[in-house]
Amino acid sequence: MGLSRSEQMARIKGKHTSPELRLRSALWRAGIRYRVHARTPVGRPDIVLPSRKLAIFIDGCFWHGCPKHYVRPRTRKEFWEEKLLANISRDRQQTLQLETLGWRVIRVWEHKVFESLDDVVFYIKNVLPGNGTESTDEWRVERVDVVDAGLDIERRVMVDLRNPEKRYSIDSRRITAKWKLPANVGSVGRKSRKQKKLTRALGC
Repeated sequence: MGLSRSEQMARIKGKHTSPELRLRSALWRAGIRYRVHARTPVGRPDIVLPSRKLAIFIDGCFWHGCPKHYVRPRTRKEFWEEKLLANISRDRQQTLQLETLGWRVIRVWEHKVFESLDDVVFYIKNVLPGNGTESTDEWRVERVDVVDAGLDIERRVMVDLRNPEKRYSIDSRRITAKWKLPANVGSVGRKSRKQKKLTRALGC
């Protein structure tokens, strides 16, 4: 008997993921030294530069509501909505609490690590001297509702990471976009079997 979707999700590892390894390797090559999952006043970010009070999180497109690549699961709507809302709430709490304590927070979508790694490294390098991180709108998919099942039209409700009062919605065909690996990406950057299984299980 095959695994349920919940069981498949539970097996996806939360640390040392392909995006983390890829970004860590690039930062190291760029001469940026860091600690991995080091303790901060608010949790253990993926990458930490304690002396700079800089915390870097790599957010998975599905788990954290990426505006470009979040795919609505076709089953167990309430279950996945609760998971998504809990993740966004935790992201908001971590970000705001760290910033209140004088830390700078960078949140990077996993697709950017694969599609525009050089840009991500360039941005982080520019932040290191003490420049502030950009506190622009950082939208997340908070919920996806079916508008017309026959035409596969959905309504995506977007919320700002730092300010939950800021939100908007947009109707469109069901999004199933996937980020693509550049041709020169090595094994560190490739999706694991578990990640591929997850993609298939979600019906995307």
